[in-house]
Amino acid sequence: MVNALSYTLVSVLIVSLLSLIGAITLFFGRQKVEKFLIYLVGFSAGALLGDAFLHLIPESVESAGGFVPAISLYILVGIFFAFVVEKILHWGHTHHFHHIRDKKEELKKKKEKAVGVRKEKSTLGYMNLFGDAMHNFVDGIVIGASYLVSIPLGFATTLAVVFHEIPQELGDFGVLLHSGFNRKKALLFNFFSAALAIAGGILAVWLSSRIDGLLLFLIPFTAGNFIYIASSNLIPELQKEPRLGRSLAQLVSMLAGIVVMIALLALG
Repeated sequence: MVNALSYTLVSVLIVSLLSLIGAITLFFGRQKVEKFLIYLVGFSAGALLGDAFLHLIPESVESAGGFVPAISLYILVGIFFAFVVEKILHWGHTHHFHHIRDKKEELKKKKEKAVGVRKEKSTLGYMNLFGDAMHNFVDGIVIGASYLVSIPLGFATTLAVVFHEIPQELGDFGVLLHSGFNRKKALLFNFFSAALAIAGGILAVWLSSRIDGLLLFLIPFTAGNFIYIASSNLIPELQKEPRLGRSLAQLVSMLAGIVVMIALLALG
């Protein structure tokens, strides 16, 4: 338990510090970063799917002493949970944009309109921070749960989360800048949002000692989350690329993510 907590705290701290990676765009420029980013998205998709199918699901079966239908059910719960959370956040954003449009129509003076838009853009930034905080809190829980099963599983899950967090945090940083945050404030607020991963990791370790069978639920639940993120968020981004050469490069990056997860099996 102590070792699991120690590894969890180190891992979630690293994940939290990734929120500061947005600063890289200040040195290299956002356009240059975005050209490389799509390959990182492919790698992340491969790592998440590899962790789900090569590490988390087999570990769930082994922990249960063989396959039981509950494992499939918990995977589905993880998929639907991720869907509902994303749907709620998207509803908030859609509702928010409708509100902007209605408000613009009501504003008559140019100055009043500009002030209204700035306020709405700022609200969008805070909404993005809230959604990111929820996501990071869940990341902390799944990392903590994985380390409670075994150190190698926790390490593999942490890597999968890290690879997914890099493009996400770069995107979040861009949203905050667009919302009117200055660079220093955007980095600081993004870090505070990411730090909720620490609370999630501690909570997972604490609850596991008080709720019997919690890990039998959390591990396949995590697999479901990873499958949804890779299939619903990341792979569709890759499908938008029509050029053959870049598409092949994306495929190679995705396979590289899977290969890394295969290599990590040796640690088990």
